[in-house]
Amino acid sequence: MAAAAATTPHSLLLQRAATPAAPPRAAIAASSLRLSARAARISCAAVAAPSPAAAAAADEAERGVYNFAAGPATLPLSVLKRAQAELVDYHGSGMSIMEMSHRGKEFDAAIKKAEADLRALLAVPDTHAVLFLQGGATTQFAAVPLNLCAGPTDPADFVVSGSWSDKAFKEAKKFSAASVAWSGKDGKYTALPPFDAIKQNPEARFLHICSNETIHGVEFKDYPEPRNKSGILVADMSSNFCSKPVDVSRFGVIYAGAQKNVGPSGVTIAIVRKDLIGAAQPITPVMLDFKTHADNASLYNTPPCFAIYICGLVFEDLLAQGGLAEVEKKNAHKAGILYDTIDASGGYYICPVDKSVRSHMNVPFTLAKGPDFEKQFIAEAAKEGMVQLKGHRSVGGVRASIYNAMPLAGVEKLVAFMKDFQARNP
Repeated sequence: MAAAAATTPHSLLLQRAATPAAPPRAAIAASSLRLSARAARISCAAVAAPSPAAAAAADEAERGVYNFAAGPATLPLSVLKRAQAELVDYHGSGMSIMEMSHRGKEFDAAIKKAEADLRALLAVPDTHAVLFLQGGATTQFAAVPLNLCAGPTDPADFVVSGSWSDKAFKEAKKFSAASVAWSGKDGKYTALPPFDAIKQNPEARFLHICSNETIHGVEFKDYPEPRNKSGILVADMSSNFCSKPVDVSRFGVIYAGAQKNVGPSGVTIAIVRKDLIGAAQPITPVMLDFKTHADNASLYNTPPCFAIYICGLVFEDLLAQGGLAEVEKKNAHKAGILYDTIDASGGYYICPVDKSVRSHMNVPFTLAKGPDFEKQFIAEAAKEGMVQLKGHRSVGGVRASIYNAMPLAGVEKLVAFMKDFQARNP
């Protein structure tokens, strides 16, 4: 280090100042003042943080697009850059986290920290286990009844508020006597029921909801109380997981695919009340038994190591933002800007979802001028750097997914484009 320091620019300047041809003291003093001022400017520039708008502009310039995909979805650029920096040599191990043993000390530390940070974010009580699983949330459509129902004759209640809760109900029918306690199908999945309108069976083993329907843009703002004897509420939280605080103690099971808000595809997170673990049906495959994973700290077999690692980085990022209460405020602000633009368009843009249950994560809308103009809208938006705005193939239209990692600048750019498009295509 000493040799390197001897050849720095500042040391060379000092060496020159010490030669016999040194200028008069007044010149040296003036030169020193100029150097000090320059050093101060450099120091200030090094520590000054860019404004949020400048940071967003820099991110857009680097990435080239704002990604409104419903999932896999945009991730924080800071997380991607950190993963990039650590990819080849993870924490000085000489290995990538993608190639090291899942039973080695490095990955053991990574998965434990990911769980600890998730517990901190959601205030997960000790009564609940955190499991890192595979197979997507869709696999939990089977795992939940297999673990919570004694057999195929045990009843279970489902609130069917959109495509995903409908799929969960249909899968559960294979392993339980599942029934629909309420359905929004007749209303094209644009509303949620008053909780007293949910026809619960007191003998049901659990009440299942989807907290946010990714396709239809319907989100629970509060949660129904289960009236079954066991008091078990189950929620698929895939598309609003870690977007706001949740009282985990109210739930028997929470499960979520990570690829919306907290990571890449490949890992599913389940938070399960511990007293519900260990009574799976005899036919339950070993990989669908919650006990298998709880007993082995999510390491029964090789887990999706890289996906879990990325989730851990996202959890760190969310904590650094001030936790989920702060994240919720940002999400509500972004969603408000977009919905206000839709509602102020004079019917040019239409969001069919009841205002009281509009999702803060997935905003579906159509154009009154019809599908051809929707295609034009999506194509022109893509040319302007706003991609993946096409609605789900089952419903069409436009859908803007504005998860945690979507910056405010992305939503602001979208609404500016919406206003411009309307002005150009009256």
